[in-house]
Amino acid sequence: MMSKRKNGRIYICHTYYHAYIAVVKELVARHESNEKADIMLSTMSNDFGKLPERLNRASVFEHVYMFDEKEDVTSEEVMSYHRDKGNIVANLLQRITYTKLLGKLQEECIPTDLSSYQDVYVFCDSDPIGYYLNYKKIRYHAVEDGLNSGKLDDQARNANRGAWPLKKAMAAMGLIFIESGYSRYCIDYEVNDISANHKPPKNVVEVPRAELNDKLSKEDHRVLVEIFLENADRVVGQLVDPSDPRPQVMILTEPLCEMDVREKLFGDIVDEYKDEHRVIIKPHPRDVLDYEKAFPGVVVIRDKFPMEVLGDIDGFKVDKVISVITQMDNVYFAKEIVYLGLDFLDKYEDPEIHRKTENLDK
Repeated sequence: MMSKRKNGRIYICHTYYHAYIAVVKELVARHESNEKADIMLSTMSNDFGKLPERLNRASVFEHVYMFDEKEDVTSEEVMSYHRDKGNIVANLLQRITYTKLLGKLQEECIPTDLSSYQDVYVFCDSDPIGYYLNYKKIRYHAVEDGLNSGKLDDQARNANRGAWPLKKAMAAMGLIFIESGYSRYCIDYEVNDISANHKPPKNVVEVPRAELNDKLSKEDHRVLVEIFLENADRVVGQLVDPSDPRPQVMILTEPLCEMDVREKLFGDIVDEYKDEHRVIIKPHPRDVLDYEKAFPGVVVIRDKFPMEVLGDIDGFKVDKVISVITQMDNVYFAKEIVYLGLDFLDKYEDPEIHRKTENLDK
């Protein structure tokens, strides 16, 4: 463990997007202070590849830690307290033990003393790290999992249907854990846009990503490209083709539905644009559909990076960027943003599957 440090900060990330926002926040902070922060990358659900090496080379952070975060399913003891007992009282009583044990399960895997930091920023605190902070009674700042993710997926309420007021009260006492601002030890819940979040907790704070972007210097943008594009020359070469005069359109895919339905959905979008546009597809990191095979002639960018970094490439622009549900308020490389939304998804999939938040009000 590190020695106690009174004024440090650390960012705990689970995805490339999390790491990107952490770097942006830190680059902005360094305009006001020379003090470096640390970053901790969880390997539980994401392979960061050589990103740690590039982060170290960029020297944005003092330390880059890897975190072997443990899911509950890795422990038979933890899972024994995660079974339906048949009634709400029995379930809540065992949940108290589950909360403690899942937090304790992380103890040997934490690579640095989180209690030594003045500010701990956690992206997606619904993961086991949130339970660890609750178990150790460490105060922290929660940061939304994805841009404006609250409105489309109210994780806290969706995961705690039934006796919601009682569960909130128990979380406020630290007996159980609820993410996204409801934990006793969560100082605040940082979001891009409060109005985009569905019934946010009282401690929600708004930190617009556009305002952070406006504070970045030309050198900051260069640093972001060096960190998040492992093969910058090749990627830029795919994105820009001087021999093709057609306007460019970029489609952002998502692992929305079953593979055959997904292929039909994105195939319809490709068909709409392919004749008059140069079509670029940027698959979601968890989307394993073979778009090269499904849509010959379409440019597919398979490299792992947050799409936001495309806005850091000097001179790169597309005429349109198209998404179904991915929020795109921080896309600065597109002349036009086309957001298709849930009404579009309704045509391909039963609305009951993807309109969970709306159903909470019924």
